[in-house]
Amino acid sequence: MLADDHRMLREGLRRSMTDQGFDIVGEARDGDEAIRLAEELHPEVILMDVTMPEVDGVEATRQIKIAFPEIAIVMLTMHADQEVLAAAVRAGASGYLVKDCSTDEIANAIRTVVRGETVLSPQLAASMLEEVRRLDDPGSDEERIITKREEEVLQLIADGCSTPEVAERLFISQKTVKNHLASIYQKLDARDRTQAVLQAVRMGIIHLE
Repeated sequence: MLADDHRMLREGLRRSMTDQGFDIVGEARDGDEAIRLAEELHPEVILMDVTMPEVDGVEATRQIKIAFPEIAIVMLTMHADQEVLAAAVRAGASGYLVKDCSTDEIANAIRTVVRGETVLSPQLAASMLEEVRRLDDPGSDEERIITKREEEVLQLIADGCSTPEVAERLFISQKTVKNHLASIYQKLDARDRTQAVLQAVRMGIIHLE
């Protein structure tokens, strides 16, 4: 089954997937229709667009997987977004592909998820790995704003350590420390170390001795 709010994309997918030997049992124009047709048609696989009006693809996936866990869902998106990827995985998606992938890649993904396996576009592999690491970290949670390593860097800065001292204590290069700080500034909307530390203290991320 196809679920996408763009008619031309649905038509293109229908033609290409039919040429690959698949039977298209239905097409949904939005998340609500995808949920309804999943119950009515009970397809083996759904190619689900992430961005759709009213109910988006992630929420539609979540509701369909609760009611019909045996239906495999492959998400299609225009962008390799880690947060959306994580939400789709938590919703129960078996695959996640960017829309500029080839017809063969989509066909192979369908065959893969039917076997009960998962599939991920190469462009998204790095994001998925980072997400898995974050979820596997016992000290992490879904509300974490900065990574555990960034928190360690910022705590050392708050304790009065210089960049070389942070690098030495964490066994990383000074360049890596600077990269972490740049990421921290962006996430906390801070201009410099002092502002980042104050913001993190206010948010309870780190503590001053």
